Amino acid sequence: MTLNDAQTTVDDWIKTVGVRYFNELTNMAQLTEEVGEVARIIARRYGEQSEKESDKNKDLGDELADVLWVVICLANQTGVDLTEAFQKNLDKKNGRDATRHRENEKLK
Repeated sequence: MTLNDAQTTVDDWIKTVGVRYFNELTNMAQLTEEVGEVARIIARRYGEQSEKESDKNKDLGDELADVLWVVICLANQTGVDLTEAFQKNLDKKNGRDATRHRENEKLK
């Protein structure tokens, strides 16, 4: 599935099953909540915090997909073409960071 396909799929789902988009501010709050769920899993599973029994069955992939879903909702609501935006962002990184990371002593 391409980013464009994902945007269309989410838009179709929202319009047929979800009734309508939540407003942008609500979706921003929702995004923050979903990122927090990802952070909780990462901190406990890969970080130094101990993982609670109730967190052991949490699916990181599912939580990351929740983040992606809300990002796509926000893109759709604000008229952002994620394919175009991602390509521009990649072009920026390739120009700006072409040698920066390889030359960073901290990364060696």
